[in-house]
Amino acid sequence: MQQDKEPILKDLVLIGGGHSHAIVLRMFGMKPLPGVRLTLITTNSDTPYSGMLPGHIAGFYCHDECHIDLRPLAQFAQAQLYIDQVVGLDLKNNKVICANRPAVDFDVLSVDIGSTPAKISVSEAAEYVIPAKPVSKLLQHWYQLLEIVGENPQEPISIAIAGGGAGGVELALSMQAHLRQIVQHSETLKIHLFQRDRQLMPKHHQSVRQQVKQILIKRGIKLHLGETVSQVAPLTEKENQEVLQIKCESGLTVECNKIFWVTQAAAPQWLQKTGLRTDEQGFILVEDTLQSQTHPHVFAAGDIATIVNHPRPKAGVFAVRQGKPLFENLQRYLLDKSLKPYKPQKQYLSLIGTGDGKAIATKGAFTSPPHKLLWRWKDWIDRRFMQRFQNLPEMKNNSQISTPNSLNTQIRCAGCGSKVGSTVLQSVLYRIQQEQPIEEERKDIIIGLDAPDDAAVVQISTGQLMVQTLDYFPALINDPYIFGQISANHCLSDIFAMGATPHSTLAIASIPYAAPAKVAETLYQLLSGAVKVVNQAGAPLIGGHTSEGAELAFGLTCNGVVNPQKLLRKGGMQPGQVLILTKALGTGTLFAADMRRQAKGLWIDAAVESMMLSNQAAAICLLQHEVTACTDVTGFGLLGHLIEMVQASGVAVELQLDAIPVLAGATNTLEAGIFSSLHLENLQASSYIDNLMAVESHLKYPLLFDPQTSGGLLAAIPETQANQCLVELQALGYKQCSIIGSIKPRVVQQQPIILGVAD
Repeated sequence: MQQDKEPILKDLVLIGGGHSHAIVLRMFGMKPLPGVRLTLITTNSDTPYSGMLPGHIAGFYCHDECHIDLRPLAQFAQAQLYIDQVVGLDLKNNKVICANRPAVDFDVLSVDIGSTPAKISVSEAAEYVIPAKPVSKLLQHWYQLLEIVGENPQEPISIAIAGGGAGGVELALSMQAHLRQIVQHSETLKIHLFQRDRQLMPKHHQSVRQQVKQILIKRGIKLHLGETVSQVAPLTEKENQEVLQIKCESGLTVECNKIFWVTQAAAPQWLQKTGLRTDEQGFILVEDTLQSQTHPHVFAAGDIATIVNHPRPKAGVFAVRQGKPLFENLQRYLLDKSLKPYKPQKQYLSLIGTGDGKAIATKGAFTSPPHKLLWRWKDWIDRRFMQRFQNLPEMKNNSQISTPNSLNTQIRCAGCGSKVGSTVLQSVLYRIQQEQPIEEERKDIIIGLDAPDDAAVVQISTGQLMVQTLDYFPALINDPYIFGQISANHCLSDIFAMGATPHSTLAIASIPYAAPAKVAETLYQLLSGAVKVVNQAGAPLIGGHTSEGAELAFGLTCNGVVNPQKLLRKGGMQPGQVLILTKALGTGTLFAADMRRQAKGLWIDAAVESMMLSNQAAAICLLQHEVTACTDVTGFGLLGHLIEMVQASGVAVELQLDAIPVLAGATNTLEAGIFSSLHLENLQASSYIDNLMAVESHLKYPLLFDPQTSGGLLAAIPETQANQCLVELQALGYKQCSIIGSIKPRVVQQQPIILGVAD
């Protein structure tokens, strides 16, 4: 028997990475609740802070300064992070429906997904305009516009903004301020602001409306008040700049290059089908406790929520202030305690940036003129808020925290007593078989999950070799579905590297201690990811073994078949050939940094995307280009696996360090001195480098020893085939594949590896 970590008894799922949820995550990190599994589902790994967004558009803040990085924040909160889009809720069965993954179970749910612009009803507009939300897409278009203007600063540029509320006004001022720094002549820049009402910012006091109007006119921004846009249509395209025409109900027509749509806020349409009570705009109606009126185990905050007793404008200030009461009520609900009411303030101070390093202060009937000191004050407030998420405190391990009586720990058995229960296992395997069945034509040669026995049985054709491999490791990412895919890709790579065709797989999994239903959910997510990959590879899962443990871990035994004449070995390299690497390096250092919360979420996103890319298509492509030797780059690092090939082939290799592809952020983490725990062991391979002293200081040198998870293939092919092979690999999705070296005859008394660097 063994005492271990608190078992998972309840699932709290947060939908959306808005301001309220960012605060909730931080507070859960400061005050974790044992026995509760926290999961965040969000479309992006970072979330913009609305208070700094206009300043970012104006050029005062870089992307990182005004975005909350949700990966380190989720890790601080010990939360699972699922990057996906929610498309529905099954409130009868307590499931979140996602676009690209299995449904996610919950016991308690919280929604903080913000708002979207109201549905665009203007003729043809949806195809040509840029909505202000989601912000990630708005910024993508904005960055592209900055690039176009930067390349052609002498060209006239005209921008239209539909919507004269606070958001549209700040956007107009910020965009103009930034673009004026780029264009050669300020008169070539035109900004048009369309507003349906006769007044700008109609929900604000007259004092601020008049102040803002004077500023816009003074800046030369063309105001079209009382104008309703009725049609948007394309005219021509000139030097990558499209020309659009806006038509208004009054007959007014305006030509412009880009149209940004900042109209009245609305809720996503899928919410109306969930059964949650909503208002006329589709926002979730909540009580003072931030609970849904119809489903008390569902909470909502931020723009997506309307507090029935205290309706307020959709503004970021309310989302920020709802964070703490939302956290407290979520914890109280999970602990079966009474909840506390929350009453938002009626009036609040608003600081509106004017794009030129000044800001207006307004509260109620009071409005100040724009001033630099007010901008500095706003800047100080915003930066202080962001520091709460950029400088997360170090916390004690949760195992040191006492457990409430309502969430007791258990004494867990080791040995076979640690196996996942048969009822749980059977129910999960039944779901997997129903959702991702084995192909009919293969059922006659496999005895596996459909008819379980003491062992799986496979039949292979005569004249073929059976290739088998086994890999197993703990989870490196807190999403079992994604981890299942990464692990399956990693395990199958040995089969691909030997030129074999995958045949079947067996799984071994360790699931964190939890109540049976929670074990089933984790196992289901894990196996769903793995089965997705192995089925696509043509190697169905036919059996395996599961156990409970302190942490999530998974692996596969992979079987493949190959014609003896087509078997690839490490010892087939020949002088005159070149080396191709199909994926970039850096997963070891990046995930070592991620464990320390020192890796940007976008870096981990790119690493995950690489690890989820199967090597199967690359192996087929290499075979078509006369590959003679191949291996997959995994735990021993690039140099460790290359040395195995060199020794088996009796050749030397000249490796070009500058040509080695690198994952985003990997050189940053290495420069910061962050290495995988296996790096030091792999470093012993440096003794095989002939010109070691000359290259040790090269920026990419440490990458040679970085262990890779689901890394790429390293292959030797004829030089005459290399360029065409690269073209085809890139078309298959291996965007960072590269020729990294050439194979030479071995010179006696010299080490076999020579590292070349650019002059």
